[in-house]
Amino acid sequence: MRLLSALALLVTALPAFAAEKMNVLFVVSDDLTNNALGCYGSPCKSPYIDRLAAKGVRFDRAYCQFPLCNPSRASFLTGLRPDNTGVLENATHFRKKTPDTQSLPQTFQKAGYYVARVGKLYHYGVPLGIGTDGLDDPPSWQHKVNPIGIDRTQLDKVFSLVPDQFGGVVSWWAAPGDDGEHTDAKGADETIKLLEANKDKPFFLACGFYRPHTPYVAPKKYFNRYPIESIKLSEVPKDHRQSAPAPAFGSSRKEQDAMTDYMRREAIQAYYGSTTFMDAQLGKLLDALEKLKLADKTIVVFFSDHGYHLGEHGLWQKMSLFENSARVPLVIYDPRAKGNGKASGRTVELVDLHATLAELCGLSAPKTDGTSLKTLLDDPAAKWDEPAYTQVTRGGGKKKGDPVMGRSVRTERYRYTEWDGGKRGAQLYDYQTDPKELKNLAEDAKYADVVKEMKGLLKR
Repeated sequence: MRLLSALALLVTALPAFAAEKMNVLFVVSDDLTNNALGCYGSPCKSPYIDRLAAKGVRFDRAYCQFPLCNPSRASFLTGLRPDNTGVLENATHFRKKTPDTQSLPQTFQKAGYYVARVGKLYHYGVPLGIGTDGLDDPPSWQHKVNPIGIDRTQLDKVFSLVPDQFGGVVSWWAAPGDDGEHTDAKGADETIKLLEANKDKPFFLACGFYRPHTPYVAPKKYFNRYPIESIKLSEVPKDHRQSAPAPAFGSSRKEQDAMTDYMRREAIQAYYGSTTFMDAQLGKLLDALEKLKLADKTIVVFFSDHGYHLGEHGLWQKMSLFENSARVPLVIYDPRAKGNGKASGRTVELVDLHATLAELCGLSAPKTDGTSLKTLLDDPAAKWDEPAYTQVTRGGGKKKGDPVMGRSVRTERYRYTEWDGGKRGAQLYDYQTDPKELKNLAEDAKYADVVKEMKGLLKR
């Protein structure tokens, strides 16, 4: 009788245990390059991101689908490629073309999760849109917070290469005072409040940091960690722009080309300082998970919406199809994953995140354009033959306002890019022999078979 009672209690307890849901803390940094993170080999200090990478799985070949905020964010928050969202610039909302799309946050809402965002998840114009809803998607969230700090309210203190312009222009300010006055610090604090208030129920909390997006603003103490004389500039061959089709360099700006070496070092110092400041805010979130005893039941995802140039190829910011712009940092920590503590060299995409998090949490999700990365979280070196696709637009189409499309495919060894279907040129880089993408092999007869294979992947 006692044995039967014990078995009955066990059977009663099993469903409750099996039904326990993993939480998700989804953290996005704005305009962050791998080349500014210690765990990816940078001299820039990022101790908390490094700590997360040491615990979870660091993806060394992760790529955005469009190196611009709105197209990228619409893509990874739906799981659809830019051609399918219809978002190819910073003005269009994805529901204009796909009004019935189920976003990643909606997938969690339908499963009974508490879903909220703090800061920039969908697109905002930075810095002027800080403190507003921007191009937010109200159906995605049950709650929202729009923090605002001195990096928005005191723009008159910011130095810009083009006076009174900030968002798309290299600009910076080493601010006096402490972290707490800045938008990202306020955002971290608001996220912690939501963690505290919802720690006893399943949650999907998204925190969008604004740094290191221009203007590069952070407390001066973070700038001081990077003495100007210690900053190394990227070396660019004098004739480099003749090595590839003109659209490859279409993201260049005349004011950036005119920067002196000292100004370039100042800009990198400011970018590094802003990154280390942002990293400190992530650290607050990770510490809160530990304090609230949530670390063992919370999946943490950290990444950037796209990469960023800091002078490589003579370019700054984003909107190129070179590695610096298309590649993104991506770390996923699932406490249950067998591959934790390792790095994966497999080629993955941000469009994979919807399918990945749905599978990790056992949720039903709509069909997306991505592939779940669960296999790689358990075995980072598992067999994997998925390439990564990134696209970008240029002006100059046949009709007024009609963009020229650049499309790129990345495998573990090669990147192949076509501009306007190849009509305006192509690029092929072999990262085994040319990691800095200085030699375009698209017309090299020795690589004809590789070009043919990559063309096939691009059309696929």
